[in-house]
Amino acid sequence: MRNIEQIYINGEFVTPHGSERFDLWNPATARVFGQVRLADSQDAERAIAAAKAAFPAWANTPKATRIAALQRMYAAVAARQDALLEAVIEEYGAPAARSAWMARYPAEVIAQAIEALEAIDFTTRAGAATVQLMPLGVAGLITPWNSDAGFICGKLAAALAAGCTAVIKPSEMSAWQTQIVTEALHEAGLPPGVFNIVTGRGDTVGDTISRHPDVAKISFTGSTQTGKAILRNAADSFKRVTLELGGKSPTLILEDADLAQAIPLAVQAGFMNSGQACVAGTRILVPASRKAEIESALAQAVAAVKSGDPRHPDTEIGPMVSEKQWLRVQGYIRKGIDEGARVLVGGEGRPEGTEKGWFVRPTLFSDVHNQMTIAQEEIFGPVLCIIPYRDEAEAIAIANDTHYGLSAMVLGGARAGSVAQQIEAGRVLVNTLTHEPKAPFGGFKHSGVGREMGTWGIRAYMEPKSILG
Repeated sequence: MRNIEQIYINGEFVTPHGSERFDLWNPATARVFGQVRLADSQDAERAIAAAKAAFPAWANTPKATRIAALQRMYAAVAARQDALLEAVIEEYGAPAARSAWMARYPAEVIAQAIEALEAIDFTTRAGAATVQLMPLGVAGLITPWNSDAGFICGKLAAALAAGCTAVIKPSEMSAWQTQIVTEALHEAGLPPGVFNIVTGRGDTVGDTISRHPDVAKISFTGSTQTGKAILRNAADSFKRVTLELGGKSPTLILEDADLAQAIPLAVQAGFMNSGQACVAGTRILVPASRKAEIESALAQAVAAVKSGDPRHPDTEIGPMVSEKQWLRVQGYIRKGIDEGARVLVGGEGRPEGTEKGWFVRPTLFSDVHNQMTIAQEEIFGPVLCIIPYRDEAEAIAIANDTHYGLSAMVLGGARAGSVAQQIEAGRVLVNTLTHEPKAPFGGFKHSGVGREMGTWGIRAYMEPKSILG
């Protein structure tokens, strides 16, 4: 059994005041492999106090000092790549291709923050005024389980680059990944209190952070429902808030699309991170004139996707992170059938040969209209639906007919760029799945508030101050 007994406050590993133990599960075997001792609200208050005490000195460090600190963080996290890889597979169940990326990404996102920091001018002129970008103060960083180490490092690097100090509440479901990252960050030798990592439940540690008057900024990635609660909690003290929330992303296959290129991209967009991705393109919009052709091609592609043991090199979809998440996905598949959608591939239950873990059959629905539950609600699993449209105008209308607006993809020829400009989403990919870390990332509508990544991500932790005379 792997037991994690400490949290990180004021530059030290300390035993939390909280005493609750939380089981850590291997989702591929549905067995407990460890426990973590959870922090409570008193631990969160201690971490906030440490960050508040460290803020004045850190806020006044020159850019070169912050860059040097980030470089040490990068080196320390990069050195833990092999350990992170094993934790991602054991604790999260990511298959080989995804887990390798998830192990590299925490260091990569720190390197991206260094590059963005180098490009920022903290003092500029605006007419007769000098404008200074000032760090907000203590930042509360609340991260999800579907890419734990990457979110910790990305949010922390941006906050520190801006001159903020931080209190991080990672998901309790990702405690092993958090432990590895925390040990690496400790080795980077930042001043005590500049960052603090407090693993605990959202309704205790997270609630304390989002309400506390000494926290000036919240950056949260997670569900839309929790994002709304954080907004309400933040209102009393006028916290600045960045929220990256849910999605129900459309993939538009246009009339002139080359299916040899479009079909693999559509399937990859829908099944990325085993479907447990806020940007997953789970609504596939297809021209009615080519519906039968595209249905056949998609069905063939989805049927070839292997769901199973994340350690098997052929596996493309791993298990859902927990039994609760598995039951959620099963419920949505049943809901789709009950509402009249037609299963082309997959359906309820586990894939053949996976009796013990929380595995889902890669599922493709057709005969779906955009008012069905499976077309409107975020499933967070490998479940795709085909929605036909008559013409380009209707395709755009269907794509935008959602509470969400995080990401979208357009696959087609000459009109693809024009269609992309009319989609209400924070990011629209055109004939590609390439990620651009220098570009802002975030959502419209219920998909969030504010932006992360690049210089936008660092500026989100600062406010401009104008000095005249």
